[in-house]
Amino acid sequence: MTDRIMYIDESRFKHEVLDAERVVVDFYSTECPPCEALGSKFESLSTLYGGDVKFVKIFRQENRALAEKLDVTSSPTLLFYRNGERTGDTLSGGIRRADIVRNLNGLLNERRVTEIESAVKKVNTDVDVVIMGGGPAGLTAGIYAAQALHRTMVIDTRLPGGWVSTSHQVSNYPGFSEPVQGFMLSHHMFAQAKAAGVEFRPAVDVTDMSLEEKRIVIDGIETVRAKKIIVATGSSPKQLGVKGERDYKGKGISYCATCDAKYYEGKHVVVIGGGNSAIEESLFITRFAEKLTVIHQFAELQANRMLQERAEANKKISFIFEHEPREFKRNGTGVDEVVIEDLRTGKRRSISCDGVFIFAGMRPNLDLFEGMFELDEFGYVVTDDHMRTSIPDVFVAGDLRSKSFRQITTAVADGTIAAITAGRELERTAAA
Repeated sequence: MTDRIMYIDESRFKHEVLDAERVVVDFYSTECPPCEALGSKFESLSTLYGGDVKFVKIFRQENRALAEKLDVTSSPTLLFYRNGERTGDTLSGGIRRADIVRNLNGLLNERRVTEIESAVKKVNTDVDVVIMGGGPAGLTAGIYAAQALHRTMVIDTRLPGGWVSTSHQVSNYPGFSEPVQGFMLSHHMFAQAKAAGVEFRPAVDVTDMSLEEKRIVIDGIETVRAKKIIVATGSSPKQLGVKGERDYKGKGISYCATCDAKYYEGKHVVVIGGGNSAIEESLFITRFAEKLTVIHQFAELQANRMLQERAEANKKISFIFEHEPREFKRNGTGVDEVVIEDLRTGKRRSISCDGVFIFAGMRPNLDLFEGMFELDEFGYVVTDDHMRTSIPDVFVAGDLRSKSFRQITTAVADGTIAAITAGRELERTAAA
């Protein structure tokens, strides 16, 4: 830790923050992966900006009254101050370096910003294996590669864990006799990868990349070169493309029950979808919501029989089959009306509600790799049985790969195969 970072408590907040000219405050917690991910960025930026901006850290658990007063509800949270007044953005969660820099620059004049930018030193890092993505496939690949004593780095534009970390429960992952919370399963995988020696670059921006040259530039500063690359960026919730969906995303429309169900206590929620995820998350939402209506395009649920039986036995849940949403409307503070269409008759009607959750499947996260891979007819990457792609030394594992089934267990299997194959190729090259 640099000497440019100051640790304070609530008693010193007025003097060190409100009475100072320019300050950035980090409310952090212990045993907090996002805080750990922010730590190296905060430290490196303090060496660049510390002569102009005061860098302050406050332990949130021991200063809850101050945190609540400032509407800080999660860790880490960054606040920016100029002459005692809040300014710029409130940053929390997986905080990117670029967002911190933008807000720090907003505290300074243009000339000083130019001077600081010219002082930034570029870094080159050489590793054996780079893994793009820190979900189950990527973390598993990291564990296998690192345990084989290959220098391994996981690069993720988000925080490690993947989409499974937002799942309320995972009931079919081997090794757990009772359902395990998604974020805990991700945490165990991350901890194991870290213990194996995997290096992490979380919540970063990939500013340049060449798979053919096996070169990845992070935040415009660090150039990472690898002998092998495993792409395991996973998938994200698929949007329906229905009128109002994009406008009200995060404003009454959610794709994550774990994140947002708590805001619907005693209310009526509409769920779009009828697969395993939709029904698992519906059951979780009923812990809070008073009423839940499932809208499904087919005549029966596609979830497994056990989940169907649990949902049908839940008195809070009702079903509308063979219907699809056509519009989401928002008259108050959230989405309060869903227009649905009967697929048999074409007739439309409206359902009043307090919010909507959409679980309509997933799409591969290939935005960083547009035009780079051979894809199947559904947009997934084509590989061989060893996870090799058409690009030499580049592998693909997990949900973005063309295959019959996409489960956490199949992602883990893909990551295993990719890492073992890459490792053996490295060993053969070294022995040649």
